[in-house]
Formats: sequence, structure tokens, C-alpha cells
Amino acid sequence: MHLSFDSFVLAASTATLEDEPAAREHADAVEFRMDLAEDPLTELDGYDGELPLLVTNRASWEGGASEADEDGRLASLERAARYDAVAAVDVELDALRTKRGASTAGRVRDADAAVVASVHDFEGTPATSELRRLLHEAARVGDVGKVAVTATSRDDALRLLSATHAATTWGDTVATMGMGEAGRHTRAVAPVYGSKIGYAPVRAAEATAPGQYDLASLSRLTDSLKKKPET
Repeated sequence: MHLSFDSFVLAASTATLEDEPAAREHADAVEFRMDLAEDPLTELDGYDGELPLLVTNRASWEGGASEADEDGRLASLERAARYDAVAAVDVELDALRTKRGASTAGRVRDADAAVVASVHDFEGTPATSELRRLLHEAARVGDVGKVAVTATSRDDALRLLSATHAATTWGDTVATMGMGEAGRHTRAVAPVYGSKIGYAPVRAAEATAPGQYDLASLSRLTDSLKKKPET
């Protein structure tokens, strides 16, 4: 399957591919959290859904649940990329900076899957200059550069949206979101400024990151903001 990041992609975040039928009405893709699944490769073996998959095996050192050694964790992403349904693979920017991570990116692309190079800051929101630097670096090494930060104020949210707009203006393909209550609205608003991926659980109780809207709500909000105002 294929995913184009030329336009906004709404991904249903889940730890089980059994959620895919419920996601079809609102989602463009499914983000499969391998690190949260009991037997992710078995689930991929049996997947016959309609939506393309963006697979994530988030390391514990970046907020995920994977306790595997780095070689094993990256190897599982390479294996996942070989499934026809997998259109994109999320790999942490810190991992991609290593020789082993760069090798993983090459193998993912050889399997015709895109690379989402991601950064997660669960402590706060970096300065504007650092946000712009991270987005540019992530977009350079990945097909999409993703930065998720923790916003503690409206100022944080505004700086994130400004950095998103700047990166898009430069021609970088990026995805951004503010985690936490102060940044929650950026999940709906960031696509207006160029963010190419949004994440939401099918059910609100199954959120995989702080401040996520449920899938139907985020779909409604982003669709509404896409509409041109009447004149």
C-alpha cells in the first residue's frame, strides 16, 4: 500500500490491528504501535485491512514501551517494512543519527516504505531556533520530519505552529503536534500550517500520547478547518 504525504494524513493510533475496521470511516491510515502490541509480527502476518499502515516500535528511551536492544528493535521495523500493507515506518531521529539507524532507513526505503523521522520531547517545548533545526534535520533524513513537544502554555503552542509554517515554507515535509492540554488544539490546527500527519485513537480512552483527541473528533476538526470560508 502507498501513503502520499503531499496532503494531510490522519492516522488512527492503536496497539492492535483489530481496530482497523472501526478506523476506516475517519482515518487515512493506521499507526500500529508495535511496542504496545502483544505479538506485532503475528498481527502483521494476518492483516487484511483496507488502510495502509504506519508502523512504530517506540523505544523506551523516547517514551515508548519497547525494551528490546537497539539492534533487535530496528530489525523488527525492517521486517515490518517488508509487508505490503506497511506504507511508512517511524524511526527516532536519534536512532537515525547512528550508522545502524541509517542502515534501517535504507532497508525501509528499499522495501518501498517511507521513513518518518521523529523527535519527542516530554519535558517541554524547545526554543524556536531549536524547533526549526530539529524539523529541518528530521525532514532531511526522513521522508517526513515529525516533532512532538510538550506545550505548557499558549506561547509554546504558537512557537510550534510558527516553526511548522516556516519549515513548510522552506519546502520541508513535516508533522508537528503539541502534547498536553495546552498544546491539544495544535493537533487540529497544525495541518493549517503545513503539518502532514495527525494521530488519534479510535476511542478516547485508548490514547497513545498526552492530549490526543479521539479519531472522530480530530477528523471533524481538521475537515472543518480545511474548508474555505464563505465570502
